[in-house]
Amino acid sequence: MAQASMPPVQEARSIFGQLGYAVSGNGSEMLAERKWRTVQVTALRSSDATECRPVLADGGNNAGHRLRCFVTWDDQMQALRDRLSGIDLPYEWAIIGVSDDGSDYHVVHQARA
Repeated sequence: MAQASMPPVQEARSIFGQLGYAVSGNGSEMLAERKWRTVQVTALRSSDATECRPVLADGGNNAGHRLRCFVTWDDQMQALRDRLSGIDLPYEWAIIGVSDDGSDYHVVHQARA
């Protein structure tokens, strides 16, 4: 079972690494870079995904990255999607929901209108 109190940091690093991105940064905030793309990646604990902590609500995009990806446990993916869909954010975003054992993941993408 996933540790809901722990963000899926290693899973996020692994997924982006498998996709050919160079991942930098420590903790739950990181950058994934490949060719011309830089994606700001944020790994979220279940409670952060459910509560939609302030960094998400206010955009939380201080560096100006046009692409963001939020990685959380798959049981919180829909709640996070619903919350982010209700906010006019200044960037394109995606959510990766990681299975409890970290062996599988699903992606939801939201293009900016």
